[in-house]
Amino acid sequence: MIITETSVRDAYRIVPEPIPDSRGRLYESLRHESLREATGHAVDIRQVNHTVTRRNAMRGIHATTLPPGQGKIVTCVRGAALTMVVDLRVGSPTFGHHEAVEQDAEAGVALYLPDGLGLGYVARADDTCVSYLCTREYVPGTIIDVDALDPELGLPWDLAEPPIRSDRDAAAPSLAEIAASGALPGYEECLRSYPVG
Repeated sequence: MIITETSVRDAYRIVPEPIPDSRGRLYESLRHESLREATGHAVDIRQVNHTVTRRNAMRGIHATTLPPGQGKIVTCVRGAALTMVVDLRVGSPTFGHHEAVEQDAEAGVALYLPDGLGLGYVARADDTCVSYLCTREYVPGTIIDVDALDPELGLPWDLAEPPIRSDRDAAAPSLAEIAASGALPGYEECLRSYPVG
């Protein structure tokens, strides 16, 4: 696998190298030691989630408060999604910056996002399934929501029509509003939370 840092500091793209045979292909989706060498983080998976989403439905931008935090490795295992990573760490050199990543089941590209980085995606196909490997178990009431259509963020969704969103996502505050509320984690606080190993 090839692991490279994105333009958002501490967010990594994981590109598997498929091994084909007469039956199809094998993807090595995650190798603990390779990820640790590339990121410096000893990632320990504590919860696994899957979302199933219809075409043109949008999820996010979501992150988790510190504490407890919740890092993620996110892969599209069926269908296709345009995924956005947004730096929500106040004081980060890339605060408010984003990285757009096309993810689909064919390529198997994954994203590793430690604490303080927000995630959202729009499904490009019906029945798109996204897998989340999470570093901590979910704690109710700890989700940070940011409006994925915030004009100041300017995320390049390339939408042909208005997306389908949950009421919660549609009512999410802008990045400036949530930053002013004090709900976002600080950059140094996030760095201290990363599982160094």
